Amino acid sequence: MKKCSHPAHPHCTLWVVAGEAACANGHRQPATPASSFELISALRGAQAAPGLASAPRAPSSPAPPSGRPQLHISGFDPRAAGGRQAIKLELRGMPPDCAPEAAMRLRSALMAQGGAGQMFTRTPRGDWRPVVVEFSSRNKEHGQYQIDVELRGEAGGAQRRWACTMLILVPRADATLSEIHQIFLSTHKNVRVVADDASIARLDAHTGGGRVDLDVTARNASIAHLKLDAQPGKVDMGFATIAWDEDLIEIDAPPARAAHPHPSRAACLVNAAPEAGLARQTRLFALGECVLGRFERRAPEADVLLAHYCEDGQDGDGLTRRISGRHALIRRGAGGYEVEDVSRYGLLVDGVWPGRGQPVRLRLGMRLELTASIKGVVVLSVSALLPNGVILHRIDQGARAECFYLLDPERHPGAGAAAMAATPRAAALPLLFHQHGGFWHLDQATGVETALHPGAPLEQLRQVARHNRFSADPYPDALVEREDGIARYQASLLGRAAPQAKATA
Repeated sequence: MKKCSHPAHPHCTLWVVAGEAACANGHRQPATPASSFELISALRGAQAAPGLASAPRAPSSPAPPSGRPQLHISGFDPRAAGGRQAIKLELRGMPPDCAPEAAMRLRSALMAQGGAGQMFTRTPRGDWRPVVVEFSSRNKEHGQYQIDVELRGEAGGAQRRWACTMLILVPRADATLSEIHQIFLSTHKNVRVVADDASIARLDAHTGGGRVDLDVTARNASIAHLKLDAQPGKVDMGFATIAWDEDLIEIDAPPARAAHPHPSRAACLVNAAPEAGLARQTRLFALGECVLGRFERRAPEADVLLAHYCEDGQDGDGLTRRISGRHALIRRGAGGYEVEDVSRYGLLVDGVWPGRGQPVRLRLGMRLELTASIKGVVVLSVSALLPNGVILHRIDQGARAECFYLLDPERHPGAGAAAMAATPRAAALPLLFHQHGGFWHLDQATGVETALHPGAPLEQLRQVARHNRFSADPYPDALVEREDGIARYQASLLGRAAPQAKATA
């Protein structure tokens, strides 16, 4: 890295990565002479190519993309055997008409739950923002492990897929630094000299005007003495790094997903025997704007119907009447999901009333209390912020009764959901989303998507607890009069969904 060197802005102190055309302030960088590493790379490439009489001129800037998609992997350090590691992935050579986002799915025995996901995003300059992938070799046998990569993106108006496989070396836990270096540097060096324990490493290199690669190591108070018979002038010295490129091979586009067998905007996962920490009812909603309000037996005004719970269970009257019919709104705003108080009795956000009609951005762990005048009527906690929604848990007497998924309609979470912000309580729940009119389950390890419907094999899905069944009614446990309650409630959901569908169209 180097500081900004724009001649018209001598006081700019921002650092510029090698190869970048401009600094973060947009100052164009002048062309710089080729580095030693670039000169050596150009020389090696010329010698490897048959039929070239002389080496090509060294480029004055990094070489342009090869024209084919590649992943550049860097930052791998095999010395961190048995611990947490991270590598940086850079996307290069993608089609110019590629969409500004591309989802990446990784599968490997080195990763938690067998896989992970990331999302590449394009910067305003047109290049791709690199991503960092973490994994661990703890308790892994030494040897080579593969990381399968699948990239999905839209290009030319069609969904396309690319794939590649990386090989990662996990050395023995007792491997010395010299042994690790020998594995990685043996293909780059043809002369190796090691001095240890106050010894002297002397090397006289007679190159004869040609090229020679040297690996000289002096440690523990040792001395390295290197003598070259090179011609007068500059001697280029390059330092090998553990970085490489993987070609992304395009494979067939994924088949189009079939229509959902059970379209719905609201549903519920019912657990007949919830274990510790799990709720009996996991209520699912897919609305652009979700209304939280009072539980009513006739013609409810809200989407999420809330009632006060006491030690004896749900209290349909009493303190429940202190919740407004339309108490609060939760929706996606410009900066993320936000909550807004629209009630008579007030809403406390982390113990503070924000004011009626004042949106507040949701944060992980935020505490929402209904109402502001009486404590403990309904207390909710933001237990997860997903790319496609919010998960709320009750932290009052109704904690074992219900929790809520408030999802964006027709929005896929993407591969970035693997890094979602969630509390331990929500992290144990499955990743769900709404698309093609219904609810789906996404396996984060395999990427398999399963439609949720009354006949779905829930016991076979990852992170879905035992004894669960799918109900098309978001309140199958509610004692609501069918003709005036559920029927009107479902009609109100469809009525709110119709304008959103027209807007989308």
